[in-house]
Amino acid sequence: MRRFGAWPAWAFMALFFLAPLVALLPEAFAEGGGAFARLFANPLFYGALRNTLALGLVAGALSALVGTCIAIELARQPEPRRQWMMTLLGLPLAFSGLVIAYGFILAFGRAGFVTQLLAGLGADPAEVGSWIYSVSGLGFAYAYYLIPRVALSLYPVFANLDTRPLLAARTLGASRARAFRDTVVPEVAPSVLSNACLVAALAMGTYGTALALVGTQLNILPLMLLAQVSDGGSDFSMAAALSLVLMVVCVIVMGAGDVVTRRRERGAVGAGH
Repeated sequence: MRRFGAWPAWAFMALFFLAPLVALLPEAFAEGGGAFARLFANPLFYGALRNTLALGLVAGALSALVGTCIAIELARQPEPRRQWMMTLLGLPLAFSGLVIAYGFILAFGRAGFVTQLLAGLGADPAEVGSWIYSVSGLGFAYAYYLIPRVALSLYPVFANLDTRPLLAARTLGASRARAFRDTVVPEVAPSVLSNACLVAALAMGTYGTALALVGTQLNILPLMLLAQVSDGGSDFSMAAALSLVLMVVCVIVMGAGDVVTRRRERGAVGAGH
């Protein structure tokens, strides 16, 4: 296993990442970069890029915030209760994007029951019901299945956290909030940020839930790419160029979290020496 155990992982990466990337490159640069020129000259591109980055920010921040709170609560629970809580957390991961989108339309759409409840309190149902089709509304829908990812990823961090510095700070007279901020936050912040960047990249590259929920009402890069490769699209060179741009954006976002984590690890190693 030590000698050959990594080969299946390398084969998987080669088949499902390198091979599609190698196929995209000739198509994207077939016209000497003309596909990129057309893409950057498209007035819809910059709006789609801005909306995609905003979507990643909303989904990543909301998922990291709520997922961290759930992970803390999981780490505090006894084993039997923790097991069924983790089982419930895994349920949203089993739903398809179409099911999630339909559920949010029934709840928060223009005729959704939450919208109708708010309308009974005096809110404008047209205004409230249109929110779910915006960037923030789509990010809220994405958080439904991204929060469990963050919570399940961060649970081991909090379960194995050394609480002795926290107890020492409390003994020395620090308030609970001050002790948590000074001892726990520096330890877990890199992991939280790394997970936030990961789910933000997932949100920026996902199109199934967005297509089912907002259709063509929202201009984001995945839906712009889908329009280029669907039945009505014919500019495959620009689709390849857009695929590479979207991949670069997602890699930059994930790389930012990885850089923070590596700096934290190097700082911990340096402090240990």
